[in-house]
Parts: sequence; structure tokens; C-alpha cells
Amino acid sequence: MVATRRDALTPEALGMVDAIARTGSFAAAAREMGKVPSALTYSVRQLEEALDVLLFDRSSRQARLTAAGRELLEHGRRVLGEIDALANRVRRVATGWEATLTVVADGVLSRLTLFELIESFYAQRASAGSGPGTQLRLRTEVLTGVWEALVTGEADLAIGLTGERQHPDIELRPLGEMSFVFVVAPHHPLAAAPEPLADELILQHRAVAVADSARRLASATYNLLGGQDVLTVASMGAKVQAQLRGLGCGFVPEPLVTPQLRDGRLVAKRVQRGAPRARMGYAWRTAAVGKPRKPPQGLALQWWLRQLESPATRTALLQRHLGMPGDGD
Repeated sequence: MVATRRDALTPEALGMVDAIARTGSFAAAAREMGKVPSALTYSVRQLEEALDVLLFDRSSRQARLTAAGRELLEHGRRVLGEIDALANRVRRVATGWEATLTVVADGVLSRLTLFELIESFYAQRASAGSGPGTQLRLRTEVLTGVWEALVTGEADLAIGLTGERQHPDIELRPLGEMSFVFVVAPHHPLAAAPEPLADELILQHRAVAVADSARRLASATYNLLGGQDVLTVASMGAKVQAQLRGLGCGFVPEPLVTPQLRDGRLVAKRVQRGAPRARMGYAWRTAAVGKPRKPPQGLALQWWLRQLESPATRTALLQRHLGMPGDGD
């Protein structure tokens, strides 16, 4: 008996399509999901029969989505995100200290300041005798990955959001601006080039870029020129290390490379298009998924939001990169 369309579109079925699209083959998706390939193939055929469409083009060895398959994947990922968000929200304690609080921060923020905030949070336990029983989870993401962790419910508080972000159930506040500087190693060809550097000249040299950590949402890139050779790395720290070795050029947060600029290990260069400034923010959910009313805010989240109301804290997160291994060393 063929399942109805509503019965067929389960979270498991959407996850199955997502896995096949990400891995590129039925066999790889089966391994990821812990299934045998024949069982996965059978499940896909059942889904296709229920929807009366072909989701995958089987004319090649690689599993390629049809137009209908791409539509299902795009909207299915949104549905899975909302389901994840709902599941994570219902685990929260309705009142008092949350059982867990997940804070996601962009990798360009000061880890020194983040860990000082965590230290202060735990100090409540000592001062109050018992204090908050909340287990903190700190995640590092890059660019859109920070926003994705919040909208999917994987994080309760996101710090270091970039770009224009809007969501009816999310409150967004400004964190501040981070200045960027174009830098190269002293032995890089651009180090001796006359300023300001034109895009035509920069285009002839490899750029170093940090990969967006988003898994479901569309990833973002900034300050790259079309057609430019790019070395992609996983973190801003790795980007700085690559540029110290002359492997490429590019913009980096100015506070992050102050020591390297001071001692001459990196050289700042003016560019014709000017140095960018990134407007960053922090955000948290104000409503359960699909519900307009505000849920009760846990005490742990309230504590973090009070800290972020301080201009000194916000400035430190953006500027205070010295004094901790990996932050500006």
C-alpha cells in the first residue's frame, strides 16, 4: 500500500533526501544513516511513488536531484530546521535556571572575553551556595553558521552575527563594528607594491578565505574578487597563519593582528576600494516556533543578556584579542 503524501513526508524521509544530496550517492548516504543501500533505495522509491514524482536522476553514477527533488530539499531543510528548533525549545525548563544553555559565537570574537564571561557565570554558583545548575555549551561557528545554529534551535544565544538578519521569533541587538585591514607577509609580492592596491592587481594573487560553517543555509563570502584563486581555511586563526607564511592575501580583523603588524610579521596595505567594517550583532529567540507569544526567559539567558547590555563587554568581545593563546599571538 502506497503511503499518502502527508504520511510519506516524514522528518526521516526529508533527512534521507538531505543525506543523499549532501553525500552525492545512495551508498554514501546509506553508510551515514546506518542503513544498507537496498533499504535506502526502496525508501526513496516509496517516497517517489507517494508524491508521484522522480526526486533523483538515476542516469548517472552520482545521485543528482531533479527539479522536484531540489524543491523538496530546499523546503524540507527548512522544515527540519523548524522541527529541530521545536525539539530543542521544549527541552528547556519553563522557569528558573535552564538545564542547558548553548551560546554560539563567531570565531572572530575575543575568546579571552568569552571565557571571562563563562568564569563569571560559574562564579554565581560559589557566591550563592548552589547557584545556577545550568550546563553551558560554547560553540564556535563562522558567518552564516552562527545564525543557522540559532534559527534551528541548536543554540539559545548567538553572538557575532553579520549581515542583515530577520526572523519573526528572534530578537536582534547590535554588538558593534569590527574594523578590517588588508594584510600580507613582508615577503609577499604585494608588500612592496605601491598603494593603494587596485583590485586588478590583487586579483593576480591568491586570497585566503575562512569557510562559512553553515550546513543547511546558503553560505556567505565577503571581500573576494570574482575569478581570484582562493585558499579556504576553517578559522580566522588559520587564515592569519596562512597569510603569515605568504600563502595569500586578504582582509583580517585589525584587533586580531595588532601584534603581527607591530613587529612586522604582517604588513598592512591600503586598497582602492577601502577597508570594510563589519556590523555585528547578538540575538536570541523570543518565541517558540510558530507561536507569537513570548516564552518565559530562563535565568541563565537573562544573565548573559545583562552582560551584553554593557558597552564595555561588547567592545571587549570585538577588540580584546590579546593575552590568550590563539588570540592575536
